[in-house]
Amino acid sequence: EWNTARHSQSAIGAPGKRPYTRDEIQDLFDCADDRVLRIRRAGSKGWIPAFRIATMMKAAYAWGLRRNEVRQLDLVDLASNPRARQFGDSGIVYVRFGKAMRGAPPKRRTVLTLPEFDWIVECMRQWKDEVRPLLAPPGSTALWPSERSGMLAADSVSRAFNEVRREANLDDGLDFHSLRRSYVTHLVEDGYDAFFIQQQVGHEHASTTSIYTGLSPDYRARVVDDAITRMAAQLTTKET
Repeated sequence: EWNTARHSQSAIGAPGKRPYTRDEIQDLFDCADDRVLRIRRAGSKGWIPAFRIATMMKAAYAWGLRRNEVRQLDLVDLASNPRARQFGDSGIVYVRFGKAMRGAPPKRRTVLTLPEFDWIVECMRQWKDEVRPLLAPPGSTALWPSERSGMLAADSVSRAFNEVRREANLDDGLDFHSLRRSYVTHLVEDGYDAFFIQQQVGHEHASTTSIYTGLSPDYRARVVDDAITRMAAQLTTKET
């Protein structure tokens, strides 16, 4: 009971809320990238905001970030990890505006870049070095600057994301937060320690992390197959 979270909203556990499958994640990101190319070939400057939301979505998934956490990132919130220098200056993400308990200040946490998501390093380099300078107002330190102010509004992020999701023909139940659910689920499937995952996503209670997990049928089938194989091996050993 002491390790059970009390949730102010039950929506995160609702049947309509689920993680993306790995194929759906790929379809979503492919669609976002295709939109950038299509808009740019048409000669419209709209390719820059399209590139921004495409990269934001990838960052949210690669680091398991909430919408408000990813949109409020600053340039200084990305740093190198001395123990994983291969990730350059995207080895660590400092989250300064994590979801807070009621009446408490925003929670801070440090998220490490993992080998399964090493592709985010090149995505961020391209955004920061090549595309962001075309958009950022003078003096802006926001990682995802808007055309008029320091950072994007939450509604703007949601609208841009929903355009991509609809174009990719994905279910309405797959929202921006589903990227975070997918991160948790895929780390579980990849064999990461449950407490490590809890620390990465900043959950106070392990029960909250478990709500986010929606293991795929293929993964569950592999778990059963592995269990049967282990039992068979044990029986064989006893018989011999």
